[in-house]
Amino acid sequence: MKKLFILPILALFFASCSDETTGDVSKVTNYPIFTVLGDDVIILTKGDPFTDPGVIVMEGENEIEYTTTISGDFRGGTSIDTNVADIYHITYSATNVDGFSGTAGRTVIVVDNGNLVNSISGLYTSTVVRNGVVSAQYTDMEYVIIWENANGTYEMSDGIGGYYAIGRGYGTGYAARPVVITANSIPANDFTVTNFGVGAFGGDAEMSGLTVNPIPGTITFSTAWDAGFTFNVTLKKVEL
Repeated sequence: MKKLFILPILALFFASCSDETTGDVSKVTNYPIFTVLGDDVIILTKGDPFTDPGVIVMEGENEIEYTTTISGDFRGGTSIDTNVADIYHITYSATNVDGFSGTAGRTVIVVDNGNLVNSISGLYTSTVVRNGVVSAQYTDMEYVIIWENANGTYEMSDGIGGYYAIGRGYGTGYAARPVVITANSIPANDFTVTNFGVGAFGGDAEMSGLTVNPIPGTITFSTAWDAGFTFNVTLKKVEL
């Protein structure tokens, strides 16, 4: 009799616990899964046509819509203008039916591609020696760009070669700029360069010894920052 009495109670107990723990709130959600079509980094010569390859976003077995936003690192563009040299970032965003979001991205670099004989514009990797210290972290960093302004001057994206922005990974807010360069004579390495600050750190930085070497495809210079650091920079032109 005791066994017959106990079993129904146990059955009721487990049934009650099952109802309380599930409560019809268990649910599977499929987060947006992105497939970026084409290359993650696309390099274009100024004036080249560009069509965004886009992405495919899946929520489970269903393809869903996405939105696109664009930002330029140095010239403020919110769309990709292949007539304006800059490093552009495309962000793709999507939200599933349960309100969970995801993103993916692509970089598009538009290059004003000079020949280092009558133009110093171009895309460069950068190697920086700070106060005599050499480190792999600051070697062949990607990328520093130089473009020509409408008035014939040039502008460099980072006057210390990306030491903090790229090497330390702090981002473009720590790029040393604006670096405005007047080319009095490129063959004679005669340049006038305005002083500039070092991003969010501020201070005053002065570039000197700007030298263009067309055959190896390099630009070298030294920048002294009043915070007590000197950056010796070698830019190596990326051949497109």
